[in-house]
Amino acid sequence: MGNKLSILLVEDDTQACEEMISYADSLDDIIFVGITNNASKAVEIVKDTLPDVVILDLELHSGSGSGLTFLNDIQSNCPQKVPYILITTNNSSKVTFEAARQSGADYIFSKHQDDYSAKTVIDFLRMLKNVIKKRNERQANNTRTMDSPEQKNKRITRRICAELDKVGISPKAKGYQYLIDGIRIVMDAPARNLCSQIAGNYGKTESSVERAMQNAIAKAWRTTPIDDLLVFYTARISSEKGVPTITEFIYYYANKLKNEY
Repeated sequence: MGNKLSILLVEDDTQACEEMISYADSLDDIIFVGITNNASKAVEIVKDTLPDVVILDLELHSGSGSGLTFLNDIQSNCPQKVPYILITTNNSSKVTFEAARQSGADYIFSKHQDDYSAKTVIDFLRMLKNVIKKRNERQANNTRTMDSPEQKNKRITRRICAELDKVGISPKAKGYQYLIDGIRIVMDAPARNLCSQIAGNYGKTESSVERAMQNAIAKAWRTTPIDDLLVFYTARISSEKGVPTITEFIYYYANKLKNEY
C-alpha cells in the first residue's frame, strides 16, 4: 500500500460509512481495506490485512458485538501488530472512555462534538500518518524477528487470500490456489515460465493452469462491483481487454505484498 494510510472501518451506520468512503475517495493517501459492522469479523480483517488504522464505533447496534469486544479481542488475538485505534462514539460516559483507553484505544472522537465529521476524523489521521507509519514499521520489524519461517509463510498466505477475496476471486475457483502459488513465487524472485512451474507442482498441463487462472480473474471482473475493483485493484488495465492478464495480476500483488514483508 506504499505511502497510503490503510484503514479498516468498523461502523454500523450506513450513512457514516458512505461519508467516510466518499471523502477518502477524494484523497490519494488514504485507502480503506475493509468495512464491517461485526466485531469478530473486524478482528479477522485486521489479522488478514494488517491495516495501519482502525476507525472503531463503540456501539454496533445494527451489527454484532461492540467496540469494547473488538478492543479486548484484538489485544489477545493479534499481539504482533496492533493498529492505531481511533474510537468514534455517541457514548459520553467517562467510565466507558476509560475502559476503551485501558483496552488499547489511542484516541476518542465524540460524535456529539461540534466539529465532528468524516472529514475531521480522516484529516486527523492524515496529520498523524508519518507517526503511525513509523510505529507500525517498528512493530513489523519486531514481528519479523519473532516469526518462525512457518509462521511467516502462513501470515503471507493469509494476506494473499484476503487480497483475492477483496476482488472476488472465489476459493472454489480452480485457479485460486494457482494464483496464490504464483504470487508467492514472484514475491521471492521474478519467474519465467510461471504457468509451467506451477503446472509441474500439481502434475497438470501448462495450458490447463493458465486457463484456470485466467478464468478465475475474468469471472471476478464480471461479477465483482466495479467500485470494489477500482478501490482494491489500482493497477492500470488495458481498455481493450478490460481484465488484467495473469502476469499483470500476479506481479501487481507480488510487488504490493513484497513491500509489506
